[in-house]
Amino acid sequence: MISRRDMLKTGACAAAALALPRQAGAQAASFAPKPGAWRDFEVTTRLDLPSNGKAQAWIPLPSMREDEWIKPGKSAWETNALSAEIVRDPKYGAEFLHVVFKDGETAPRIEVRSGFALRDRAENLAAKSTVPALGETERKLYLEATELMPTDGIVRETAEKAAAGKAGDLDRARAIYEWVVSNTFRDARTRGCGTGDVASMLRTGNLSGKCADLNALYVALVRSVGIPARDIYGIRVAPSKFGYKSLGTGSDVITKAQHCRAEIWLDGYGWVATDPADVRKVVLEEPPGNNAVDDPKVVAARQALFGAWEGNWLGYNAAHDLVLPGSSHKVGFLMYPQAEVAGALLDCLDPDTFRYAIKSTELRA
Repeated sequence: MISRRDMLKTGACAAAALALPRQAGAQAASFAPKPGAWRDFEVTTRLDLPSNGKAQAWIPLPSMREDEWIKPGKSAWETNALSAEIVRDPKYGAEFLHVVFKDGETAPRIEVRSGFALRDRAENLAAKSTVPALGETERKLYLEATELMPTDGIVRETAEKAAAGKAGDLDRARAIYEWVVSNTFRDARTRGCGTGDVASMLRTGNLSGKCADLNALYVALVRSVGIPARDIYGIRVAPSKFGYKSLGTGSDVITKAQHCRAEIWLDGYGWVATDPADVRKVVLEEPPGNNAVDDPKVVAARQALFGAWEGNWLGYNAAHDLVLPGSSHKVGFLMYPQAEVAGALLDCLDPDTFRYAIKSTELRA
């Protein structure tokens, strides 16, 4: 296991490398999302469940509505279920389809089609604007600790060190973003998107994982110093128009394309896009792979992903610690379809055994 000291040392070296002049002959990379035309999509989720007991399922639906970058549309479904209803989590507003099959159903199945519109987003961080203040209820919600994201102890200590000497929420949030990029690593062996167990990451010094780990770490750190933040759980739906293979889909089958992103609230700016986990993904996975931190593609992504992201990704919801209605099971976040058969929760990270498939279609006029 990599020690925390080694992680910090390596991160410091990475940060220093970014300050080095670019090698002669290196070509500039382009990753510059900007608000533009809206794109319409439809995602189809199909579940075929085992027939060895009473079955029910919970399928996330697009429920984020942010007029700057995402507009959810209607959802429709076909199923042989006894009941199917859209449920809205009262705390976070997450919407999902809860499906219950009759006892003895021989081939439980459901197909859900959800429409939505996306576009790129980018915040002008050089100047504040007249953004309404975040309501007190929302501010409290997006500052609170969750079961996997504490905001005291080692989390707050780490954040305060990362933001030492910085004044104002913008500079502190950016400093913590740079700290996360410099000190974490994407681990290809992590199942799914990870678990987001922030306290365990910091206690062990193993700051590796995938997006649900690395972006949860960022969210917990900024919350701990009084900056509202949230994870948004979703899925990539299209290739990157900037040519980044690691930041888009490779086909219309997106069953394993889940990805979560992070937002921070800054007074005078509103919700601001961030995604330190995707910077680490570019480092590890962008061809040819295992890229240096001063590689032009890494540098471009690192600069853009504090304040912008590309509109090829559907954000489902920002819910944590969600109790599945009709069940005794609880999930840390709802980004994958969930199902229960004979009282046992199926492994949502094994779609071939679970038997679900997700496809994305861009709807063109």
